[in-house]
Amino acid sequence: MFITISRQYAAGGSRVAALVAKELDWTVVDNEFIDEIAARSGYAREDVESLEERVPSFLERLAQSSALSFPDVLMSTPEVIDEPEQLKLARISRQLVADLGRRNRMVLVGRAAAAVLARESDALHVRIVASKPYRIRQAIERLGVPEKEAASVLEDRDRNRYEYHREYYGRDWRDPVNYHMVLNTELLGVEEVADVIATRARKLGW
Repeated sequence: MFITISRQYAAGGSRVAALVAKELDWTVVDNEFIDEIAARSGYAREDVESLEERVPSFLERLAQSSALSFPDVLMSTPEVIDEPEQLKLARISRQLVADLGRRNRMVLVGRAAAAVLARESDALHVRIVASKPYRIRQAIERLGVPEKEAASVLEDRDRNRYEYHREYYGRDWRDPVNYHMVLNTELLGVEEVADVIATRARKLGW
């Protein structure tokens, strides 16, 4: 039995997950993902934070494709055919989520967990949303930056998550059909959203 939390940036997904885990007395896995992926990949934690939930750029793909197509390039720059960092991290992240999905009573935040574990029967997939103005205000408070910069970060994070799901899982991260619940923290409040999720888990006998 597990719950996955997919979230728009600054919509309060981590806070919701922590409250749900506390109410159900389950284990929440959120930023711990970063530490474990760093350990499995050999990358520094800071590198994982900057690269996760991203896809290789066009230039990275072009470099890899060119190296495979032209032997002289391959001989002179063998490193360009290495697995792109983002792809390596996505592969490790997917395996980590699959490993965690074999455990019980877990609340998993982000990392495309709903896509990786989509076929599991004992699952509750939840998407956390809120309006853009609300999320910008939350981002300003969280990051301590001007509104314009906060809005840019928000758009970048949401775009990366959308492209990550599309690239690696062929799914629309925004599509409500991929989730059992879509809950708005701005309209309901973080505590109420957490209570709705926990109540549903209990009704399922969890």
